[in-house]
Amino acid sequence: MPTDPPDPYDIRIRVRDTRPPDEDRDYVLYWMTAARRPVHNFALQRAVWHARALSKPLVILEPLRIGYRWANARHHRFIIDGMHAHRATLADTPVTYHPYIEPEDGAGKGLLAALAQRAAVVVGDESPMFFYPAMLAAAAKQVDARFETVDGTGLLPLEAAPRAYPRAYSFRKAIQKHLPDYIDARPAADPLDVDLPTLDALPDAVLETWPAAEDLDRASAIERRLPIDNSVPPVETIGGHIAGAERLAHFIAHGLDGYADDRNHPTRDGTSRLSAYLHYGHVGAHQVFEAVAEHEGWSPDDLSPSTGGGREGWWGMRPSAEAFLDELVTWRELGYQYAHAADDYTRFGSLPDWAKKTLAEHRGDPRPDLYTRTEFEDAETHDPLWNAAQNQLRREGIIHNYLRMLWGKKILHWSQTPEEALSIMIELNNRWAIDGRDPNSYSGIFWVLGRFDRAWGPERPIFGKIRYMTSKSTRSKYKVDPYIEEYGGFELEQLRLGDAS
Repeated sequence: MPTDPPDPYDIRIRVRDTRPPDEDRDYVLYWMTAARRPVHNFALQRAVWHARALSKPLVILEPLRIGYRWANARHHRFIIDGMHAHRATLADTPVTYHPYIEPEDGAGKGLLAALAQRAAVVVGDESPMFFYPAMLAAAAKQVDARFETVDGTGLLPLEAAPRAYPRAYSFRKAIQKHLPDYIDARPAADPLDVDLPTLDALPDAVLETWPAAEDLDRASAIERRLPIDNSVPPVETIGGHIAGAERLAHFIAHGLDGYADDRNHPTRDGTSRLSAYLHYGHVGAHQVFEAVAEHEGWSPDDLSPSTGGGREGWWGMRPSAEAFLDELVTWRELGYQYAHAADDYTRFGSLPDWAKKTLAEHRGDPRPDLYTRTEFEDAETHDPLWNAAQNQLRREGIIHNYLRMLWGKKILHWSQTPEEALSIMIELNNRWAIDGRDPNSYSGIFWVLGRFDRAWGPERPIFGKIRYMTSKSTRSKYKVDPYIEEYGGFELEQLRLGDAS
């Protein structure tokens, strides 16, 4: 049996059950949860390595549970789209693919343990996102086999710089110091391009109790028949690794070169629109990075030796590519590192002390405009631009890049307390956004309240030293009338153009 560790580096592998692989068992099991893709996937690559080393078949279990918070048709459909794509892709491989969708809360209990009973090794996805840490800890008590989880969340392994960085600047310095050691260790584009034995069938007891999901295409609308929140409908955007790769290719060809100039303009399609694919694991960070690097003709030799935390110049790419990588690597991975290191990253108390202090000092300030969560959710404020952003969230599951920041700042402005504002932002985002519940989403929400930011002046009512944003200032920077026409539900004559909200 091979003894040299395969890629990824050991730092990405967490051994949760240290027993050796059981060569008398039937297969290697990959439990696909956070990295829902058959390409550019460190955990799948690790499972394949075990299968080859043991000359065992490979089984991929991709479950979708019902009992998670904010379970709705929008989130379910995006994941089911991925299952549909996986079934087609994996049909031409020796892998046994088992997609399972819970018909009711708790129906999937015991499935992983049942499959693990015949598994020589179980490999899963390591992730600090949402309920995954608790789920993985619970699974480690149930899996009766060697059990490894593999971190494929970002270019920098979570354990390479495992602390909660207070600012993007300090994390960027850590990236510039540590990432060169890992930049060449990337997952295989097609880890299943290997010879593996095949499995005749899964155990009858498993198939009878937990049958594989059928009719995964959109026409079947399987999510509508489930006991989840169907008042949040699916978006037109199709999920899955194939659609994600197509979106990535489109962005590289048509959006990357203008990213630095276009990304904040509400009427330009200047953003990548990859956040949902990254969130559900349909696209991987290494996959995106490799596409950018190829477009730029980049090699690791182009990296600057500087580790000063500068936003530009370190990658050795053109400005738009560097701006995009600052979002993909610095800001996205900052959120994941923070979630990995701070158990309370979703709570108000995790804000920096200066932010909690200034918000407390202005807790009693008069608030002329106050809205309930329902009024926010239904886009019933006095501000047409804010309403348009909320309507885009409800319709498409996204808010344009710059307006997403304004959206949060005004919820803080128009809520009774900062704690209430946080609760409303989390609820609306995690319910409606197709990248909701992601550590990167929480970064944006908590940035509204001061996380990863600094104190700003002049000190203002309600905000104190928290960075201030207004619809009026947004209008002065960008043409927003076409955006409001598309999403606002207001006639332009009705806009309160003089309002400083």
